[in-house]
Amino acid sequence: MRDNYDIAELNPRKNPYSDKLKRQVTINLKNTTIEYFKKLAEETGIPYQNLIDLYLDDCVKNGVKPDVKWQRPA
Repeated sequence: MRDNYDIAELNPRKNPYSDKLKRQVTINLKNTTIEYFKKLAEETGIPYQNLIDLYLDDCVKNGVKPDVKWQRPA
């Protein structure tokens, strides 16, 4: 092992898995949503946070958009 390394001579390569890395975020979800995915997690053996991520990823891949209808209060 060398005592010194010249960083300028290194050949930096982009991480081939960088597009698959996850980023931690904070998100507010309804209790019913969390309980649904926790129940599904028990049935499948997949952690509920992974199930939520898989579901959202599937929505992205298939271009699924939420059907939101805003109503003004009476």
